[in-house]
Amino acid sequence: MTDTATISTGRRDARVLAICQGLYTAAVSIDLTLTALTGHMLAPDKSLATLPFALITVAGAVVTWFASLLMQRIGRRGGFALGALAGTAGGLVSVWAVFHGSFWVFCAGTALVGVYQAFAQFYRLAAADGVAVADKSRAVSTVLAGGVIAAVAGPALAAWSKDLFPPALFAGAYLMVAVLGAISVVLIVALYRDTQMQAAASGPVDTRPARPLGEIARQPIFIAALANNVVGSVSMMFVMTAAPLAAVACNHSIDDGAGIMQWHLVGMYAPALFAGALIQRWGLPRVVSLGMLLNVVCSVVAMSSTTLPSFYAALFCLGVGWNFMFVGGTTLLAQSYRPQERGRAQGAAELLRNVCTAFATLAAGPALDHFGWAPLNAAMLPVVLLAAAMTFVWARSTRAERLPSLRG
Repeated sequence: MTDTATISTGRRDARVLAICQGLYTAAVSIDLTLTALTGHMLAPDKSLATLPFALITVAGAVVTWFASLLMQRIGRRGGFALGALAGTAGGLVSVWAVFHGSFWVFCAGTALVGVYQAFAQFYRLAAADGVAVADKSRAVSTVLAGGVIAAVAGPALAAWSKDLFPPALFAGAYLMVAVLGAISVVLIVALYRDTQMQAAASGPVDTRPARPLGEIARQPIFIAALANNVVGSVSMMFVMTAAPLAAVACNHSIDDGAGIMQWHLVGMYAPALFAGALIQRWGLPRVVSLGMLLNVVCSVVAMSSTTLPSFYAALFCLGVGWNFMFVGGTTLLAQSYRPQERGRAQGAAELLRNVCTAFATLAAGPALDHFGWAPLNAAMLPVVLLAAAMTFVWARSTRAERLPSLRG
């Protein structure tokens, strides 16, 4: 395959993965909308009502490392198809559980959706690996842009399908999860070609031996990638999880809370339509710095007022800030390893992000109850400052490496 054909295939793969990202986002949005209610309906002890949804995050974190290593062996195409198949199975198991009133089987179904999540989170990295260095940020943005419509359509699909089977409330929605996963399987098997970065890049094939994971992790670029991916996700999940509860506690309606979350989701995914172009125009350091600044704006606005417009503004800024940090962090991560190191490097980075995000999700409710909305947001400021410091170290090291070549 010629370089031109390979690059074209890599870009087509990114578009396929963008569609799969949209299908996955819609499926998870259904679970996000209804699983706590379904858990409350089925749980023998109502204190367990949120366990099924928590298992999505926990299963995703547990499987992440193994998913990355498996795809290093069998290829991304087989791994992504397997992950989407797990999502299909999770939807069907959930349907069966709702019809039969089985809480623990329902937990098994949501855990399978977590397996789907573990594989789907590599879509953006696969797109980055399939194009040349200059196109990586745009490929990542293309994939994340697939979630724009799905983030809004998912809850609407949940509302429409939850009553499809009147004797079993919510069963129809989980059937939609299965259908979305099945469509992804078909698309991946039929259209995805798993083009790799090395083939798309010019120059000789990198035959150097794989480095130990510790050596990879000590690179400033890898540390900066983690800072943006992990901190961006932790701050987003910590504040986002608490926001609907905080809005209701501040005398806003449940519908207001839903509207706040919709605008937050738009903020998360809509910038993906142009984030890659911004990175190419302004450079990675400026774009990720803008993302951190927007996280700070979110905290300041949330601390200053609890009016409804303040909630909307804070959560929208939080979503856009996450997008810029996540796209930038993923671009850095994709540049930090050699092709033969991909499985371990990506697996370690995504495992750390998932574990930290899971803790942030679990801690948000207790933090809101014990400290309140303003202190919760204030707690994110030093975390974002830490990410800024790590990113600054990388940017300075990059400038230092370029100076000798510029002087020469």
